[in-house]
Amino acid sequence: MDIGKRIRTLRMTKKVKQEELAEYLGVSFQAVSKWETGASVPDIALLPNIAVYFGVTIDELFQFPDEAELERIENMFWQERRIRPETFDHCIRFLEEVIRNDPRNTRAYSCMAYLYNHRAKSDHEAAGEYAKKVLELDPKDKTGWVAFLEANNGVCGDEWYDNHFEVIEYFEGFLKKNPGNYLGLYGIIENLLADERYDEAVPYIEQIRTVAKNHQYEVYMGEVMLGKGDAERAVEYMNRAVEHFPKAWQAYCDRGDCFKRLGRYQEAIADYEKCVAMQEPPRITDGLYSLAQVHEILGDYDAAINDRQRIIKCLKEEYHTTSGESVDAHKREIERLKKKKAGAV
Repeated sequence: MDIGKRIRTLRMTKKVKQEELAEYLGVSFQAVSKWETGASVPDIALLPNIAVYFGVTIDELFQFPDEAELERIENMFWQERRIRPETFDHCIRFLEEVIRNDPRNTRAYSCMAYLYNHRAKSDHEAAGEYAKKVLELDPKDKTGWVAFLEANNGVCGDEWYDNHFEVIEYFEGFLKKNPGNYLGLYGIIENLLADERYDEAVPYIEQIRTVAKNHQYEVYMGEVMLGKGDAERAVEYMNRAVEHFPKAWQAYCDRGDCFKRLGRYQEAIADYEKCVAMQEPPRITDGLYSLAQVHEILGDYDAAINDRQRIIKCLKEEYHTTSGESVDAHKREIERLKKKKAGAV
C-alpha cells in the first residue's frame, strides 16, 4: 500500500501539477515529489486535507495492490446485500484507473459489470418493497403493479416488453464474429426458448451438440418439445440425457426442472436429490435451491426450511462461508418460511 504511488495516481487523474498540490497543502513541491518517489511519506496530519483535495476517503489513500483490491471487490458481490454509495464510487474509480492503465483487463471490466448489476439488483429489491406498499394501500393502483413487476423481472403481459429481442439480436451478431462459441450458443438458445421461438432455436441446438458434446442437446430438445406441448417426447429427451450422461449431475437437475414444470413433483424431488448426492465438494447448490422451491409449492414448509439450512451448512463446510449476504439471504428465507408456515396452520 504505497501512499506515494496512490497520491501520484490521483494527481495525474485530476491533471494537476505537484506545485498545485503542494500549494494547497502548504508544503514544498519537493516534498510532494519525495512522497511520490517513495523517499518519504506525508505527515499524518496532512492526510485529511489530501483526501479532501482529491475527493476520496482517507482509507482510499491506502489502497490495496491491484490484485488484492480486485479480489476485495469480487468478494463484495457475495458478501454484501447492498454496497454503500461511497464504497461503490471508490470501486468504480479504482476500476477506471485499472482500465486506463490496461485497456484489455477483462477482470476489471467484469468487476465493473458485476458492480452495476449488484447495484441494480439491490435497487430493484428496494423498488419492489416500495411498490408493494403502493399495492397494499391501493390494490387498484396500476403504477404499483407495473413497478413491482419491473422490480422483480415479472411478466407484465405485453409481448413487446416481456421478450428478449435485444439479447437475442446481440448474440446473433456475437456468433457471426465467434462461430461455434459455446457461451454465445448457450445465451441465444436460452433466450429463444424463453421467447417460445422454438424453431429458430433448433439450428443453434444442433450446433451445441457438436460444440459441447454433453447432455445439453437432449435437454434443449426436451425444452423445445415441452414448449410445443409434447410432454411425452420432452420426457423422452430428458431421459436420454440421463442415460447418455449418467455421471453428469446437471442432467438430473435439468430433468428435475422438466418434471417440476409438468407438476410431477415427487420425480422432480428425486432428481434434485440425486444431483446433490452425485457432486463432490465443493458442491453447486442448484439442486437444493430447486428442492426448496418444490417443497414450498407442496406446502411442506419444514422440508423447505431444511433445504435452506442444508445450503447454509454447505456454504460453511465446503466454502468456509459463515457470514455475509450469501448466508443472510437464506436466513431471511427461513424466517419467511416460518411465518408462512405459521399462517398456514
